[in-house]
Amino acid sequence: QVQLVESGGGLVQPGGSLRLSCAVSGNIFGIEIMGWYRQAPGKQRELVATITGSNSTNYADSLKGRFTISRDNAKNTVYLQMNSLKPEDTAVYYCNVKNVVLLTNYWGQGTQVTVSS
Repeated sequence: QVQLVESGGGLVQPGGSLRLSCAVSGNIFGIEIMGWYRQAPGKQRELVATITGSNSTNYADSLKGRFTISRDNAKNTVYLQMNSLKPEDTAVYYCNVKNVVLLTNYWGQGTQVTVSS
């Protein structure tokens, strides 16, 4: 089994920053791709960013330049630095990891990010 524990969400004013963390534990053999997705009220879950074991990154086009994904393989942790936050960034942010050996997918419980004045 794989466990994902997210942290770092909260309430922030427009223009502010937040850093999300997702610590992965358990059977991590084969975990290659780590990423973040988000789901706003009434909308489908959407990709925010992903990062591979070799630190190749992929971002949603609308978020490039404001969000940065990174990972610390020694800590089995993936981060999402979010800058210049806008009210439309309000959503539940979910950590996701993909096991490329077992072809399985794991999700965190989600962390709420609210951007409001």
